[in-house]
Amino acid sequence: MRSILLIDHGSVKAEANHMLVCVASLLQHMLGEAALVRYAHMELAEPSIAAGFAACVEAGATDVVAFPYMLSPGKHSTRDIPRLVTEAAKNFPNVTFRVTEAFGVSAQLCEVIASRAGIEIPNSANDADACRCWDPDGRTGECGAACTGRMAASIA
Repeated sequence: MRSILLIDHGSVKAEANHMLVCVASLLQHMLGEAALVRYAHMELAEPSIAAGFAACVEAGATDVVAFPYMLSPGKHSTRDIPRLVTEAAKNFPNVTFRVTEAFGVSAQLCEVIASRAGIEIPNSANDADACRCWDPDGRTGECGAACTGRMAASIA
């Protein structure tokens, strides 16, 4: 069974940590039985990534998709989280795993921003638009791994 392990940084604020619990619960509701959803914090709070990975396996996961619940491809989402997930996975040699990219450039996130700002979107982005670079100067790849233009180029 596939599982999604949502991973944020972790915080000293209980409210910030609880938000990830709520996001995981909402995602589980949306996915139903299609996948297990668990959560973990990189540091400062429990459960740790190791504990979150173990929770996935204990619930029956044979494949863990770790998702850095972060906006940009900073060092935590590109180095620290992949390293910690790989370390956690060593305890479960029969479980496959991968770490996804952070959110990066996303039309869906832009829709959320506009909605929260109370502004209607006159120009929607379609699938073709999502596969191009949005840098104003056309510098493809400047966003690092999260650049949709770069990802589209690597797929082609």
